[in-house]
Amino acid sequence: MEEVKIKINEIFHSIQGESLLAGKPTAFIRTSYCNLRCHWCDTKYAYWEGNLMTVPEILEKIKPFETSYACVTGGEPLSQRGTLELLKALLAAEYTVSLETNGSHSIEHVPAEVIKVIDVKCPDSGESDKMEWKNFDLVQKHDQFKFVVASKADFDWAQGVCDKHKLHERCTVLYSPAYGLVKPAQLASWILSSKAPVTLQTQQHKEIWGNNERGV
Repeated sequence: MEEVKIKINEIFHSIQGESLLAGKPTAFIRTSYCNLRCHWCDTKYAYWEGNLMTVPEILEKIKPFETSYACVTGGEPLSQRGTLELLKALLAAEYTVSLETNGSHSIEHVPAEVIKVIDVKCPDSGESDKMEWKNFDLVQKHDQFKFVVASKADFDWAQGVCDKHKLHERCTVLYSPAYGLVKPAQLASWILSSKAPVTLQTQQHKEIWGNNERGV
């Protein structure tokens, strides 16, 4: 049988900037390809750039980082079938594994132990009609929904989705300000005013290294 290969955009060691694992030194594996084109996307270079790697090659590449945390991100990791094999291999190597996915692919076959951070695209992204809404019924308590908010209209839409689908009862809900479009203080104000039971997150890696630095 031919060995599974995945197109990888970049692999790097950095501080996790988002999710409930923010602040953890993490091995990042960024896969290539994405089926969405969000207006505020900050990783457009991952749409196509990358090189094919086998799962053992990926594990060997991250081994020197000497961290127990591994994050598979993109692009969109679930656009490549080999990603499921990678996730299983990372778990077998005893990493705490998180998967950052854009919400348009089903998480049904993702191993239960993986922490799924699922984007729910707000209208200002231009891609809110592409969501796989069945994912709402597939999450576990350790998983997380993430809304990137680019305007008050986005915020109100996110609130409606959370209420309609009772997302707060399923797992943690993260609200993140779209970088350069909504200030963290403004989003914090909306959260406090609405008494929304969500977790505000910023992109710590951009606060540390800036907006245009790759490999962080």
